[in-house]
Amino acid sequence: MNITRDIVYVGVNDHDIDLFEGQYVVPDGMAYNSYTVVDDKIAVMDTVDSRFADEWLGNIRSVLGGREPDYLVVQHMEPDHSGGIAAFLEAFPKATVVSSAKAFSMMTAFFGVPCDDRKLVVAEGSKLELGRHVLNFIAAPMVHWPEVMVTYDSADKALFSADGFGKFGALDVDQDWACEARRYYFGIVGKFGPQVQALLKKAAGLDIAVICPLHGPVLKENLGQYIGLYDTWSSYGVESDGVVIAYTSVYGNTRRAVLRLAEMLEAKGCPKVVVHDLVRTDLAEALEDAFRYGKLVLATTTYNAGMFPFMNDFTTRLVEHGYRNRLVGFVENGSWAPMAAKAMRAKLESCKDIRFADNAVKILSAPNAETEEQLLALAEEMCAK
Repeated sequence: MNITRDIVYVGVNDHDIDLFEGQYVVPDGMAYNSYTVVDDKIAVMDTVDSRFADEWLGNIRSVLGGREPDYLVVQHMEPDHSGGIAAFLEAFPKATVVSSAKAFSMMTAFFGVPCDDRKLVVAEGSKLELGRHVLNFIAAPMVHWPEVMVTYDSADKALFSADGFGKFGALDVDQDWACEARRYYFGIVGKFGPQVQALLKKAAGLDIAVICPLHGPVLKENLGQYIGLYDTWSSYGVESDGVVIAYTSVYGNTRRAVLRLAEMLEAKGCPKVVVHDLVRTDLAEALEDAFRYGKLVLATTTYNAGMFPFMNDFTTRLVEHGYRNRLVGFVENGSWAPMAAKAMRAKLESCKDIRFADNAVKILSAPNAETEEQLLALAEEMCAK
């Protein structure tokens, strides 16, 4: 697949994988992207998961038609992108590996790859001339690992963006980009919003015509839309107006209250109400929605003097991924000593710019008339501008 006249896609699709990074459900597989820049000299941009090294090397040979690459550029050392380094070095013994100093340290730790006599260390501002194409290296630390670089080809105005602008899903599956890119971003990169913002500021000074990420499709059209979403996500802005209700329920009573609250929110004109049963949903989907919308209601049962385990897991994920700049309300249930709301609030108090709703709902075993009044008050507050 030609990206431009000289930039050719040589990546692979993975439909064998069920969990990405050991936790994210990927029913449509994953793409491990790699590219060749063919000029007087040839650079291969990143490798693939080791399970697909033979297929990847075959793709490279097919594109190069007997020529051999001069360089392997390693932008990111996660094994799904660096797993083919050893195979590449064996297949192309004259090639030089180009990467950051931190990446070379990780290379030894991960693979024990001896390439001291075949390495070129680059940093912010370094350039690599291939002929007409000049690769400009830009440091992107903690997006989302410390060794990460991105690379700008000034000839074809192509940004090789590492894990930035990536998404779940293989390339031979038709998917909505924003949905799976959002779930990917908040699950994997989302904690590092300030670092992404720093990279976006660097990218703003570049004339970019095409973005080549390490996962997901190459982006050529409406780049402002994709960059705008990344700006919103990484600045913790509100992408969509609406309320997310994330709940757990043991005997169904908390669920009854949650569904009633959803009815009230919709009746009051809330533009979008999203409900997640945390025991049954993909928690990464719930996390994605919590960051997408501006308001969140957490509803759970008191359990061991705290909150139900799945809610504990979800609130932990919110904190660890840098949840901020949102309005949060609480619904708690407890037959004799309700403690869930206190536990949830304590967990989220470490988050920045979180506002807690003045109205809370307390259920003593099962919803009643008093519960109805409390739900109505909470609905009115969550719907207020």
